[in-house]
Amino acid sequence: MVRAAAAAAAVAAVLAFPALFGSPFPLHVAIMTLIYATLGVAWNIMGGYAGMFSFGTAAFFGIGAYTSTWLLTAHGVSPWLGLLAGGIVAALTAAAIGWPCSNLRGHYFAIASIAFAEIVRTHFNNWKLVGAAEGLMIPITPGGLRVFQWNQSKEGYYYVALVLLALALLACWAIARSRMGFYFRAIKESHELAMTLGISFVRWRLAAIMIAAFIAAASGTLYAQYVLYIDPESVLVLPISVQVVLVTMLGGAGSLPGPVIGAAVLVPLSEITRAQLGARGTGVDMILYGALITLISVYQPKGVHGFLAARLARRPAEPRAAAALEKPA
Repeated sequence: MVRAAAAAAAVAAVLAFPALFGSPFPLHVAIMTLIYATLGVAWNIMGGYAGMFSFGTAAFFGIGAYTSTWLLTAHGVSPWLGLLAGGIVAALTAAAIGWPCSNLRGHYFAIASIAFAEIVRTHFNNWKLVGAAEGLMIPITPGGLRVFQWNQSKEGYYYVALVLLALALLACWAIARSRMGFYFRAIKESHELAMTLGISFVRWRLAAIMIAAFIAAASGTLYAQYVLYIDPESVLVLPISVQVVLVTMLGGAGSLPGPVIGAAVLVPLSEITRAQLGARGTGVDMILYGALITLISVYQPKGVHGFLAARLARRPAEPRAAAALEKPA
């Protein structure tokens, strides 16, 4: 009952956030937090459940951003259709790279994902069709839901980001409780064990990376529509992938709320640090990231969610133990 009330209060607070904190900067921080939480959910499906430790999320994020933006600027295609197209292109790209890397494990897969992301960044940096290093700019139009653009306030982007995160969490929840989720966890534990059980780890690893790529690409479209300008250095760089991994690991990889918790801690920390310190604070957020991750890794490897879950699991037992001690003999 208490948890249900707390959850209802949290949902109400999230929905009312723009009304309570309607100034541009708090809304910007909230939107970026939601975007990184969604990227964290995408990575969690691939890395937290299926055990594919990847640093290539930025590639899919950028592919989604570039696909929708190019379709809009070159052919007038609605960004909503561009969001779906970007997700499909990213998923197919993930399948193309995931198939030859399907037998790689651990740090070998991580290195391959970094190489893939750098190849994508270099390609887009020299691809004149999509603006090369100059990037692409989305023209400002009369805003509204239909055109996926709001000019007077950031509230529209906030609620779209919130819906996208909710859909990603719903997909993750459904996967975790399905046969696919059990296959992912079996593959994460041991490829040999999965093969013994008759699980095709190549097929299910491809499924994990394709689902993650689709969600990451959808977030890329949202980001492109939000900032109205993209280039390789803003959507395809390695630090984006690193931050996504840190968000998920801090919150708790392999848990549903983990990426949301991690994003709620790290992204505001990063944005506020940059806003307050400016150029003097360059790198401070990464120092704080490193300190937090080190503490979590040493003292609570399951992340903030694991720590909170352990505390809550112990709490009900304490009153019963105290009552037993007070009971007369």
